[in-house]
Amino acid sequence: MSEGDFCKICEKAWPPSDHWIGDLGLTRAYMFEDQFFSGWTVLILPDHRTELFQLTRGERTELIDDVSRVGEAMTKIFDVRKINSELLGNQVPHMHWHVIPRLRTDPDPFQPVWKVAHEPVHLTGSLLSGRILQLRSALGLPSVSPEGS
Repeated sequence: MSEGDFCKICEKAWPPSDHWIGDLGLTRAYMFEDQFFSGWTVLILPDHRTELFQLTRGERTELIDDVSRVGEAMTKIFDVRKINSELLGNQVPHMHWHVIPRLRTDPDPFQPVWKVAHEPVHLTGSLLSGRILQLRSALGLPSVSPEGS
């Protein structure tokens, strides 16, 4: 990334701060804005690296552990048929994983989420905080963020 470039992660423009679940080690976990796929979580590497080969062997192990930990937590909360995990970073210069539980009620379980036609589901208020608390609990994280939210 060159000087003067805008990074919506560094500038805290994405993901929304009220969607923060917790720090998992190498990554920060956030509830994805569209909850049509209940529990969809994004794990963000906090620095500007976009490729697995840019990580040390230990960091790669820690990253996969974070992804696995979130997937396992989701299976404790939801009626999961399959966990989809996708590594992205082409729209923002931060490697990030989308960890998406595909539920038994999934309308099109054999298609990638990007191809499933749906109206986005945006949780707010107690629905959002309740979902975040469920994931924090299943991950063994404190129920309250350091900022007290």
